[in-house]
Amino acid sequence: MGSTVPRSASVLLLLLLLLRAEQPRGAELTFELPDNAKQCFHEEVEQGVKFSLDYQVITGGHYDVDCYVEDPQGNTIYRETKKQYDSFTYRAEVKGVYQFCFSNEFSTFSHKTVYFDFQVGDEPPILPDMGNRVTALTQRFRGAYWKELDKMVDYQPGGTPATEGLGRLAPS
Repeated sequence: MGSTVPRSASVLLLLLLLLRAEQPRGAELTFELPDNAKQCFHEEVEQGVKFSLDYQVITGGHYDVDCYVEDPQGNTIYRETKKQYDSFTYRAEVKGVYQFCFSNEFSTFSHKTVYFDFQVGDEPPILPDMGNRVTALTQRFRGAYWKELDKMVDYQPGGTPATEGLGRLAPS
């Protein structure tokens, strides 16, 4: 007996699967990193696909860790030492498993709590062509920005050389 699923439902399911394939993927995690320890994570990335790593030490010691990222061939493509937070974005040159590690090996007595957000893929804009639009929200922000800037200029004693030379700036 043939399929009883209507053709429109099949097309809709296929469309939903295709839309899902376009979505970036990623992970957020907060974890404990003991003193004198290293923790690594792995992610498969296709060639030409962008990925980004954002991290921050939330608690522990001087709020710092070492972090590095290696490509599938073991080449270090990012390395920072004793950072409280940082961001790293890269477009994969080769397909394979990329590794990113956090190290607290320099600390002999304080463990850390580390948060990271690892995203793979280009995130599409919320609204197409948003950069070329002026919305009520952007107009309101601009108005509030200039209003606050005027207040700061007004409170400057006797004017400052920077504002005297430029005159009053105002949105057009």
